[in-house]
Formats: sequence, C-alpha cells, structure tokens
Amino acid sequence: MSTSTSPVGETDGYYQFHDHDDAAHLHALGYESEFKRDMSPWANFSLGFTYLSPVVGVYTLFAYALATGGPPMIWSFVIVGLGQLMVALVFSEIVAQYPVAGGVYPWARRLWGRRYAWMTGWVYLIALLVTIASVVYGAGPYIAAAFGFEATVDTVILCALVLLALATVINFLGTKVLAMAALIGFTAEIIGALVVGGWLLIAHREHGLGALFDSFGAGDGGSYLPAFAAAALIGVYQYYGFEACGDVAEEVPDPGRLIPKAMRRTIYIGGAAATFVCLALVLSVTDIGAVISGEDADPVSTLLNDAFGTTGARIVLVVVLLSFLSCAMSLQAAASRLAYSYGRDGMIMGSSLLKKFSPTRHVPPYALVVAAVVPALIVIGSKVSTDAITKIISFAALGIYIGFQMVVLAALRARLKGWVPSGKYTLGRWGLPVNVAALVYGVIAMVNMAWPRTPDVPWYDNWIVALSGIVVIAVGVVYMAIHPLHDRSTAPYDDAIPKKERADA
Repeated sequence: MSTSTSPVGETDGYYQFHDHDDAAHLHALGYESEFKRDMSPWANFSLGFTYLSPVVGVYTLFAYALATGGPPMIWSFVIVGLGQLMVALVFSEIVAQYPVAGGVYPWARRLWGRRYAWMTGWVYLIALLVTIASVVYGAGPYIAAAFGFEATVDTVILCALVLLALATVINFLGTKVLAMAALIGFTAEIIGALVVGGWLLIAHREHGLGALFDSFGAGDGGSYLPAFAAAALIGVYQYYGFEACGDVAEEVPDPGRLIPKAMRRTIYIGGAAATFVCLALVLSVTDIGAVISGEDADPVSTLLNDAFGTTGARIVLVVVLLSFLSCAMSLQAAASRLAYSYGRDGMIMGSSLLKKFSPTRHVPPYALVVAAVVPALIVIGSKVSTDAITKIISFAALGIYIGFQMVVLAALRARLKGWVPSGKYTLGRWGLPVNVAALVYGVIAMVNMAWPRTPDVPWYDNWIVALSGIVVIAVGVVYMAIHPLHDRSTAPYDDAIPKKERADA
C-alpha cells in the first residue's frame, strides 16, 4: 500500500505519516501511547487465535450441536467462517486507519460519534466480561476430570477462580509475557488439535465422509432447516477473537499493516483447526444416534476415554485446559484494553482509575482488575443459582455480535457519507459490497442466536438471549442519561468523513 493520510479531531486537514512511524500516526490521531510495542506479528495472531480457541469452542458445544443437527452441523463452520471473514475485512480497513487500543469502541467513535461509540463499547465490554466468566466456569468440569475429583458446584467455582487468577497474573506481567503466553497457548492448542484429531481419524474413525450429509434422524423428521440453524450455533459461537488483534493495536509495531494480516490468519487457521477438530470428533463417535436421542449426553468424554484410555484422556484434557487458560487470558487482555480506552477518553465513571498505567509493566492495572473482579463475581454467583449464571452467560455471544455489527453499521454509514479508508490496508472498490455482506450476515446470525427454541419453558426463558441483550442496552441507556460523561469527552471523534458532514450521534 502507498503512504496514506489520516484525519484527526477538530480540523479539516490530514496529517501525513511515515509508513513505519507508529508514534507519529498515533499522534496524528490525537493520542500518545504508554504501551510498549513488544508484541510480534505471530504473537498478535496467537492472541486472536487463543481468544477464538477452536478447542474450547468445539469441545464446549459439540454435544449440543451433534444432538440437535446431526453431522451436517459441521457445514456451519464454512458458512459462518465466510460471514465472519467479511466482518474481519471491514475491521481490517478500520484498524489500519485507526490503530488505537480498545478495538470496537475507538473505531465506532471515529466512524460515528461519542454516544454511539459509548453504547458500542458498553455492550461489547459487558459481553467480554461475561465471556471470561463463561470460559473459566466451563473449564471447571475439565479440570475435575483431568485431576480426578468430583465436579461439584463448589469445586467448579474454585477451579474457575484459580484459572481466572492465573490468567490475571499473566496479564499483569506485561505485554512481552502476554505475547509469550499467547504463543505457547497457540502452539499447545494447534498441536493438540492436530494430534488428537489425527489419532482419532487414523485409529478410531467409525464413519466415512458420507456421514457429513446424513442427519441420522435429527430434526424430529420435519424440515431439517430449523435443526441445522439451531445446531449452527457451534459455528456462530466459534468465529470471534480476530478483533482481539486490534484491541492491542498500540502494542504491535506497524499495526496498520500487520494487524489486518493477523485478523485474516485468525479466521483462516482458527477456522480450519476448528473444522478439523469437529470433523475428527464427528467421524469418530461410535453411536451418533445415541447422541441425538440423548442416551450419550457427553460424547466428547466418551470418545476420549475410548480412544486414549483413562491416562491418555487426562493428558488430552491437560492440553484442553491450556486452551481454556489461553482463551481466558486473551479475553482479559481485550477487555482491559477496552476499559483503559474508555478511561483514557474520560467516558465512564471511574475513568481516573481505568486510565492509570503501570510504568514498569506497561499495562493498565485497574482496567485489568475490572477484567478479573467482575468475571469472578459472576462465577461466585453460580453458588446461589446455577440457572442464573446460565441466563447471564446466554448474553455473551449475542453481545459480542452486537458490538461487531454496530461497528460494521458505522462503517457502512460513514462509507455512504463519503468515508474512503486511507490506512495501509483497503478493500478498494470491494469495500462497499463486503461491508453490506458483513452487515447482512451479522443480522442473520444475531436473529439465529436470539430465536426462541424452547416453547415448553416460560416465555422469559424462551426469549432469554434476546431479553438479556435488551436489558444490557437498556441499562446502558439509563447510565448514559444519569452520567453523560461521554458528551464531555474531548478526545477526537466522528472524523472519518469531512467536517461539513459530521453529525455527532
């Protein structure tokens, strides 16, 4: 790409910046970074990959997806992968022009305005904090199985808190340690996925590829489309994490060029790994009909024990636990950078603490504390009601998708009003159709996530995903009315298009 220019805050002019002068580019955008650019391109990709975490995503939802839609549910990985690739391409253009820490919040701020950005960041931050809780809580039963103790409510909570504490310590040690941990997590996860999947396909395969086109009776004999749409949630929940590459934009050298590459790699490699893991599991399940009927409610554990024996299965579970740790660590990094970005712009109560920066570790300590304490409280809350934590966690994926699509919508609006991406990565004439495709995909995916599928339960449980999203947005609206700090923020905003066309949200 040729050298380009970037608009800034309150002027109509554009600042020239050198291709490799990251500090000058950030200064032109109105910021002086306190972060150290210690994260290599592969470490940045590994952060996104471990956030996406093929092993965590597939192992968590495999039983549900196979029971609901049968083996053809695997094709959701292809469909969703293409849709999320469109989103990643839109994000790539934005981060190349605005490589600012915090991801979706500062991107929405520059593309639309302060109020819109506040709500975008609010929904995404809540979703991230809830997702951290869901990941560490979901690791509890695997920890119990790996170390041979009973997975009671108390032990699952304790294991979750220990895993959360370990992830927090790694994040507090700074960018260099975080980058190293992300690389280790990526290596362990990809090797584990290849070794486990390869062994299952070589030594324990029970079905041919034709099984991928056989529903095995899933869908209760009616139209298969509703069953596939429900089972496709395994794909929908899998393909996010690439945005974490942009959340740490101020910690990567030459971010305008390298982060778009890392985002695409996350989709390509993460998607391929997830599909391979799912393929190996599907073709190796001895009795698919038993899974669909509910007779085998935990096919992953059954399969691992059959294929590797008790000791071998525990070794595999240790690798799985590394994946859970890496995923939680990457989610924390993303959440803390978003909270820090909020604080730096003076957008929320407690900004004076959230924007504080450790001069020795080069991390925002209080933002990291938020990314540890809030998930811990959610996990502890499961002691009171496991059903309550399930309802809270049901919002996680929907909230992340809402945050994504608010940025995609902001980009489309800005593009139609005259924004021409000017970073080191652009889609050129493909920008508009890709942007539209990303928005259409995202809306369909969100409708699928929120669609009520349990008519036998009370209406509020049937609509719990949609209701949780409405509640989070409503709380955000009330907060904005009570504490309108966003309107006082003087950091640059709404500058993607010429000043004459700006209109704060």
